[in-house]
Amino acid sequence: MLANLPTNVDISRARLPATYEQAKVALASCERIDECKDWADKAEALATYAKMADDDTLRALADRIQARAVRRMGELLKDFDGRGSHWGSKRGDAHISTRAEVSKASGVSRDQAATAIRVANIPAEQFDAVVESDKPPSVTALAEMGKKRRPLPEGFKPATHLISTVKRFAEFCQQNDAALVAGGVMSAEAAELRSMVAIIDGWLDRFIIILKG
Repeated sequence: MLANLPTNVDISRARLPATYEQAKVALASCERIDECKDWADKAEALATYAKMADDDTLRALADRIQARAVRRMGELLKDFDGRGSHWGSKRGDAHISTRAEVSKASGVSRDQAATAIRVANIPAEQFDAVVESDKPPSVTALAEMGKKRRPLPEGFKPATHLISTVKRFAEFCQQNDAALVAGGVMSAEAAELRSMVAIIDGWLDRFIIILKG
């Protein structure tokens, strides 16, 4: 399929929309990772040619094809679990059980595989919008968009506040003798202070049991 893409383009006669539509259809149904890589490599070479020829239209076309080839590569790679077990590839490669192995067998480096998976992580509507824009982003920029950021836990904000509070209290304890401070508490304040310390003590008991790491 990819052999039909122009590698020595006559820019004045290039039928770019038709070529791109054909590429989109072919890539959407592509089931081989190495073939997707071939698409991506040739599209990247075509983009380099377009840059030298100062042809922005041709370069945008090549960038779009490369982006879609890399995304399809990532979609296929996501069939394989990076931790070691096989999710069940449509291609039936039962003898290849890890993402690293199938990448190596397809001539895809570790970095290329990571980039492809990140591009595949971008929601379809968002991907189409940016790739079809007048200036489609580079594969590197797309990969940055597709980085999966872990959501912050519900207690992240109070935990951050606690860390700073405990740090200040720990510094206070290091700098001040407990007996000396207790001796300085006024009798009228002692009962309330004992009550607050009891609350803190009970809370810390529960906290330290649950605290991970």
